[in-house]
Amino acid sequence: MFSATSHSIHVEVEPTFLADQSEPEQDYFVWAYHVIIENRGERTVQLRSRHWHITDAAGRQHEVRGPGVVGEQPVLKPGECFEYTSGTPLATPFGIMFGTYEMETDGGEKLQVSIPAFSLDCPFGAQLPN
Repeated sequence: MFSATSHSIHVEVEPTFLADQSEPEQDYFVWAYHVIIENRGERTVQLRSRHWHITDAAGRQHEVRGPGVVGEQPVLKPGECFEYTSGTPLATPFGIMFGTYEMETDGGEKLQVSIPAFSLDCPFGAQLPN
């Protein structure tokens, strides 16, 4: 599990390699990542958008921006959590992801909340043919 806290918002991420959806012979590797966002602060916040940086083992970079997560823009009162699972494919058996969520307080203040860097590791990647 990878975690980071900023602006009293705690984010935990747990990636999982999806062997059943991957096709290593086609250079197609898929991961799911489960995210828990917890409001440890005293203000209500709403997740407005996300910004991901994804880099594969060959150094190819991809950015993903958009409103909310998994079609939602959850509101988190103090002490509340929101969980979701999403996924990403790569053309290599290893990579890394990190990013930010833009949150907005009841008063309209925008907060950039860090998503911790986490590795995408294929458990048998070192054994794959080139």
